[in-house]
Amino acid sequence: MELNLPGVWSSACQILRSELSDASYNSYIAPLKPMGVTNGELTLVVPNELVLATLQKSDYYNFVRSALNTASQRDLIPVFTLEVQKEEAAPVRPASVLNPRYTFDTFVVGDGNSLACAAAKQVARTPGGMYNPLFIYGGTGLGKTHLMHAIGNAVLHDNPSAQVIYVTSERFTNDVITSIQKGTNGEFRNKYRSADILMVDDIQFIADKERTQEEFFHTFNVLQSAGKQIILTADRAPKDIASLMERLVSRFEGGLLADIVPPDYETRVAILEEKAQNDRIIIEDESVLPFIANIVKSNIRQLEGTLNRVVAFSNLTGRPINLQLAQTALADFVSRPKVITAKDVQAAVCNYFSISMVDLCSTRRSRELAVPRQIAMYLVRDMTELSLPDIGKIFDKHHSTVLHACEKIGQERRENASLNKTIEDIKNSLANG
Repeated sequence: MELNLPGVWSSACQILRSELSDASYNSYIAPLKPMGVTNGELTLVVPNELVLATLQKSDYYNFVRSALNTASQRDLIPVFTLEVQKEEAAPVRPASVLNPRYTFDTFVVGDGNSLACAAAKQVARTPGGMYNPLFIYGGTGLGKTHLMHAIGNAVLHDNPSAQVIYVTSERFTNDVITSIQKGTNGEFRNKYRSADILMVDDIQFIADKERTQEEFFHTFNVLQSAGKQIILTADRAPKDIASLMERLVSRFEGGLLADIVPPDYETRVAILEEKAQNDRIIIEDESVLPFIANIVKSNIRQLEGTLNRVVAFSNLTGRPINLQLAQTALADFVSRPKVITAKDVQAAVCNYFSISMVDLCSTRRSRELAVPRQIAMYLVRDMTELSLPDIGKIFDKHHSTVLHACEKIGQERRENASLNKTIEDIKNSLANG
């Protein structure tokens, strides 16, 4: 049977969008162009060497291959190749491609994101004004990247010549490293400091990178002094980002901090309705979307991914989308509770505080490591069935140390709202990861 390449790639992209963060998807998947299939190999053209290296040397390859196999129902091997640039092509603007689907019109507003959305619209109308920088923070999959792209798309609609740069913190860090290795500091600084709007996604990941923080600090100052707009996202407030330079914390808090919290039930249903309308999904039973909204309660990406799963099940079985089909498609999802392991907790804590697993389990006692370590012990005891001695073995600590950490964190979270929010954020990431 002849392969419908556009359809397969579109389905694979839907799967990848639900599995990856918005920043990762937009940086490494959205720019890919499927060219053709030969002997079971699908050629995907990538725009530059950075994307090519990332796709070839990371887990992204496995994600792409798995998505292709699911979408095509056959074994397809992705082959990445660099796009050939025409010699007289116009110079590439120093900006990542903005997702055209991410606009203010497609952003569903609810109580949990209304401040962030209103601020984003104001910034789009008057860049470099009173909300500079705009710092949007909240858990994974809640729409931070969507708002960033919406600002960029709105600005470019009104002023196509504006220099709008969107990058992930990983990309910014890689550019810093490349400029050091190749001695191209001037080019690096000219690229970022010529922006009218600079947007950096997941800024918390520069926290443990001193040189990157230095470069960003000076770039920030140059842009702000010139009246240019800076927009940042993170998974927590600036003061809660461990190892972030105090002067950066001060700069970030000097603008507007806007948090996004998980959507309420009505907003979740509205998000699903918006997606169904935009994707032209035919749903015969009005109870399907409320059913899904009751299953997934704190992550918009997972919410949309769950609807994608129901649609895929409908397409594969040839059955219309109704409540019975949705219940069948999501039976495993509903009935099988997620089992949280100690490794899951450790990984979530490391990700939240931007530290390595080695540091988490080390004997170093600096506050930057001691607090995450104690939180990890507390959560392992709270979310698993492991005994104190077992937890001690995992962290290479005596069980009395584990007990002390658990009691300390348990007491402090009742008195410290910021610590309590940190713990709840990590627990939510585990529940929806």
